[in-house]
Amino acid sequence: MNKISAEKTLLQYVPNAYIIRPSYLYGPMNNVYREAFVFECANLNRPFYIPKDGSMKLQFFYIEDLSHFLYHLMIDSSFEHIFNVGNPQSVTIKDWVELCYETCHQKPNFIHVDSTIEQRQYFPFYNYEYALDVQKQKLILTTTKSLDKGLQESYDWYQNHSQLVMRKPLIEFIDKH
Repeated sequence: MNKISAEKTLLQYVPNAYIIRPSYLYGPMNNVYREAFVFECANLNRPFYIPKDGSMKLQFFYIEDLSHFLYHLMIDSSFEHIFNVGNPQSVTIKDWVELCYETCHQKPNFIHVDSTIEQRQYFPFYNYEYALDVQKQKLILTTTKSLDKGLQESYDWYQNHSQLVMRKPLIEFIDKH
């Protein structure tokens, strides 16, 4: 909410500030119930309730890649001061869920849910596509970790730290409805 307004206010007071606009962050130590939710469904061998046909696209950014980007920005500095950051490619939610299940050595059984049920009740993302132009980022950070490798590292962390994840009642909603 009001992110653009906050950016404008910041630049009024600090004209040379850097503004970083990340896509969805993921990786070890992520306590947000996104990939952890899918890992949990896979580990419990649950069918996966997916919005509509699963073609909505999301864009992710591995937390370590964000750290590398910020490091390079501080060392090399830049004339640019506003950056969208994320993996160059977006992925459909269906492909993302399949990668998460594959990380858990499972294959999802999808149950498609129509738009009459609010998506955030049973799925960890809002109903809008997320795709940032990261061309400026690629001038500073030329490579990023692949989503499959990043998800594997996320899962490795999750297996030993699932109690640190801030669960939402997604599974409870699915079971109730």
